[in-house]
Amino acid sequence: MAAKQYHIGFGADDIAGIDIAFLSGDPERATRIAEQYLTLEKPLSTVRALNSYIGVTPGGRRIVSATSGMGAPSLSIVVNELAQAGIRHIIRIGTCGSIQPHVLSGSVVISRAALTRQGAADDIAPREYPAAANPFWTMALVEAAQKRGADWHVGITASVDTFYEGQERTGSSYKPLLLRERVGAIGEYQHLRILNFEMESGTLFKMASAYGLAAACICAVIAARVEAEAPSHEAKVKAEAEAIRIAIGAVDGINPLYLGESYRW
Repeated sequence: MAAKQYHIGFGADDIAGIDIAFLSGDPERATRIAEQYLTLEKPLSTVRALNSYIGVTPGGRRIVSATSGMGAPSLSIVVNELAQAGIRHIIRIGTCGSIQPHVLSGSVVISRAALTRQGAADDIAPREYPAAANPFWTMALVEAAQKRGADWHVGITASVDTFYEGQERTGSSYKPLLLRERVGAIGEYQHLRILNFEMESGTLFKMASAYGLAAACICAVIAARVEAEAPSHEAKVKAEAEAIRIAIGAVDGINPLYLGESYRW
């Protein structure tokens, strides 16, 4: 019998036959996905508040809905252990703040790559190593978003380690004064056509490529940074639901040929 992984609390025997996982930073989101959007098959674990479940999509595919925790270090542990348990495909369903005027609060961003400013990623691969999403899953997310008529965007994400300083928040931070290299980050990234800030995708993409996995990311835009620093609860409810439905649509709609060895770049 395969051992249960130390942090996530389950192992290969518990998810036999399943190789796709949804990964959410918020444990409550992982629970909502399993209980409200999938047909819940069984809970797996709540160890360390890393909630995880097996659910079935409307198309009949069994998947894991799991929690990564906040930030790249926690995600790196969970992704490593998911891979040891047999997961080969990971779709991150997260939240983000947009930095481009046309990317509105309440929309969704599908990341095709990430500018990665994360210490955890540096332990996985050199800084020059590309942080790119799997192209097949990225297109599956785009196609599912199109079918839903969602307000969607695809592009590059800035994946950073901190919510306040790293995303140039000064009005809502306890310490509004930033290091010199963090001042002007939003303007610089806008010039580089980066769409949004979040805190996990860069490390996820590097891990997936280095490990031979397939990963993608879709995020609900809960703050339009050209308007305000604070997240909008109304936008979160709307966009999170849309992102979840798009991810499920991608799983049920992806070409089965892309789920085999072809994901190994």
